[in-house]
Amino acid sequence: MADGAADGAADGAAGLRDVAVPTPDGGTPGLRGVLGVPAGTGPWPGVVVVHEAFGVDDVMRRQVARVASAGYLALMPDLFTAGGPRRCLVTAFRALAAGHGRAVTDVQAARSLLLEREDCTGRVGVLGFCMGGAFALVMASRGFDASSVNYGALPRDLDAAVAGACPVVASYGERDAFLRRAPARLEAALERAGVPCDVRSYPTAGHSFLNDAEVGPRPLRPVMRRVLGVGPDPVAAADAWRRIEAFFAEHLRDEPAGPDPLGPGPLGPDPLSSDPLSPGEPSPR
Repeated sequence: MADGAADGAADGAAGLRDVAVPTPDGGTPGLRGVLGVPAGTGPWPGVVVVHEAFGVDDVMRRQVARVASAGYLALMPDLFTAGGPRRCLVTAFRALAAGHGRAVTDVQAARSLLLEREDCTGRVGVLGFCMGGAFALVMASRGFDASSVNYGALPRDLDAAVAGACPVVASYGERDAFLRRAPARLEAALERAGVPCDVRSYPTAGHSFLNDAEVGPRPLRPVMRRVLGVGPDPVAAADAWRRIEAFFAEHLRDEPAGPDPLGPGPLGPDPLSSDPLSPGEPSPR
């Protein structure tokens, strides 16, 4: 196989494969990942997709498939390989806050694996959701060529974090009570640093609005919806995916975006369209 990693089980419906991600010292031994390879013949740019705080579930796997369907080698490292969210979540957030640690090393290892593939162009972006969105921002100055930050919390020293960052496209929801100030702060910091950026906040959306289904413990979902507005917002999601694809096309492909390949993905019709038969897209945490 071109990536040098052992293949695991294939997900025929989504066109995904479970793979092993080699890690250096300081990374997770036996790190697992979900790989999506575009149809056709490469080479393609790569995208490391970083999952939410609930881990690699079916919703996250569909996000990997969506990115791959747009013509990117998409790899999601499972940052909870060592024991699931309960055992690994705190460790991951500590690494995020410090800017180094096992989870940061794991994300870098995923980038290295994509770069080693014969079917990768040598350009790799990073895209994250929720916790993964925060990682996407922290990793923006670590060798990636473009970053998509989706409702990610901001680091304490924001100016230091974005110094030398790659171009950033960021999306937030105004109904996300904990992150309402984040878009304006992030945009200002990126502009101070001279980083090309596209930052937008959607009035109708809350946290995790890019997903196509609710996630998290079922008993907590009503509270999450009420406090954070957690849940899908197909209209906001369709516009956010359009912006992400245009941004990645510019910075990873050196070409203008086509007719929104991230739009329909594997997920069905476009809720933005006035024509119910035309294609489109979706959002947790």
